[in-house]
Amino acid sequence: MGTNVDLIFRIAIIGILVSIINRVLVSAGREEQAMMTSLVGIIIVLMMVIELVNSLFETIKTMFMLY
Repeated sequence: MGTNVDLIFRIAIIGILVSIINRVLVSAGREEQAMMTSLVGIIIVLMMVIELVNSLFETIKTMFMLY
């Protein structure tokens, strides 16, 4: 259970940092870099979620002895 809460906090921190960087870049007139920052943040979070889903599938495979 601690790992799931830790993952939620990591995703929240990444979201807050990306939001702050995005706001600063937009106010500086660098909309392209702001968009790239948002995309990188989404990709990082997706990689974290994909890793968790992969772990879930491995657990299910082990539980039902599917090899």
